[in-house]
Amino acid sequence: MPHAFPRRQDPQGQGSRDGRRLSVRPAPIAPRLLRAPAVKALLIQLGALPLTATLAIALDTLGAEPTIFSAALIQGLLAMLITWKLGLARWWRPIQLLFPVAVLAASALRLPPTLYLVVFLGFLAVYWSTFRTQVPYYPSNESVWRAVEELLPRDRELKVIDIGSGLGGMAMHLAAARPRAEVTGIELAPLPWLVSRLRAAISGSRAHFMRGDYEDLDFGAYDLVFAYLSPAAMPGLWDKARREMRAGSLLVSYEFEIPAGQSVKTIHTTEGGPLLFCWQF
Repeated sequence: MPHAFPRRQDPQGQGSRDGRRLSVRPAPIAPRLLRAPAVKALLIQLGALPLTATLAIALDTLGAEPTIFSAALIQGLLAMLITWKLGLARWWRPIQLLFPVAVLAASALRLPPTLYLVVFLGFLAVYWSTFRTQVPYYPSNESVWRAVEELLPRDRELKVIDIGSGLGGMAMHLAAARPRAEVTGIELAPLPWLVSRLRAAISGSRAHFMRGDYEDLDFGAYDLVFAYLSPAAMPGLWDKARREMRAGSLLVSYEFEIPAGQSVKTIHTTEGGPLLFCWQF
């Protein structure tokens, strides 16, 4: 695929593919949270509680004398049925079924409350808003970094963004391999972001790291956008890229293809491994 990156232009003309400046405003937090599948799953569990209590009272009235374990099973079954009816992804069904039983089992272990807090804070620091974005921590590898490096011309000033940059390996590699490129990584989870900042400071890397949500960025400011996200995030990423990316810029995704878009090129980074998908605008 030929390098067709656009020449750097006046900042006033870098907002969109037709030269108009786009103002990208962060979406309100509350609606985004309510759309998150994990939040929907939690609301389903809460909604199933009155139904479970009603059924338990009815069984007790009939002389069945339900136990706490049977009530947890009823709760899980009702939550699973509601999840199915509302059309959440298939994998939520077993999660909803087993969640009340898992909570009951955890409470039976009588572990100290501080242990739950420490584990929760640890997961929160690493995965942060995975429940909303559905993008867990996926580290890429050096073969992927080298493949993306080959997409970047050596004789041009370019702006590159790694969305969901994790521990910063990709951004620091590109910054070292292409000295004329301005390479940035954006990461929402605080612990990986902090680690990447410290790694860059210790190694003297030119890569810049910021903490935030890539949905709040203007993709029109970049010549290449690299993503290693998840299948759930790809349709939204494609919509954003089509709205904002300039003619000649590249969107590159490792492993996960965009269902709505025909990739310009696919690259095998390792034999038998996932593909690198490239879309040129």
